[in-house]
Amino acid sequence: MMGAKVFTATKAKDRDELGEVLTRWIQNNPNARIIDKVVTQSSDREFHCLSITIFYEMQA
Repeated sequence: MMGAKVFTATKAKDRDELGEVLTRWIQNNPNARIIDKVVTQSSDREFHCLSITIFYEMQA
C-alpha cells in the first residue's frame, strides 16, 4: 500500500517544531517505509508556509 502524508505549518513556532512532528510520526509508524519527500515553502506579505510531504509504503 502506498500513501502520502503532509505536514504543514504557517506560524513560526509551528515551523520550528515541524521536524519533531515528522519524527514522531515516523516513530509511531514503524512499518512505514519512506519512498520520497517534497519540501515546499511559500509566502506572501504576512504568512510563510512550510510543508513537508512524504510518500511511503507500509511494510508487513
